[in-house]
Amino acid sequence: MGWAIHLHLLAAVSWIGGSVFLFVLGISLKDKNDQKAVYPRIGPIYGFFEITALFLLLISGTIMIFNNGLVEILFDMDIHNKVIDALRIKLIFVAILAIMTVVHSIIALKTLHIAKTPIEKFFSRGASMGIFLLNFVVLHFAIVIRDIL
Repeated sequence: MGWAIHLHLLAAVSWIGGSVFLFVLGISLKDKNDQKAVYPRIGPIYGFFEITALFLLLISGTIMIFNNGLVEILFDMDIHNKVIDALRIKLIFVAILAIMTVVHSIIALKTLHIAKTPIEKFFSRGASMGIFLLNFVVLHFAIVIRDIL
């Protein structure tokens, strides 16, 4: 195994671990004043950390796809096997997750020190919950691929 898989795993642990931490924090902070005190302080730090982890995941994943000669196979829809099909599904969920991260990050940065509109709150919370849940879907497909290999 090359260095890319190690970087990929470290970034995945950071990405998913941070997501779980914020989810638990969000559930445990019921008081709105506590939320207003905590999120503006940790949100930007967490956001930059998580975006860095996401970039590392995307870069290392892309490197592994190229290094293993999978680019042509992934886009040739006549080729099917358990690994390729699982990787295709995983990559679709990764793309959705990345889009949700961009949406959530834009809204979070835009409204860091001001109140969110109802539509911003809806999309920010929806994207946040979607990111949290899709992390486990992507992790599932990573485990499926690793189990097959």
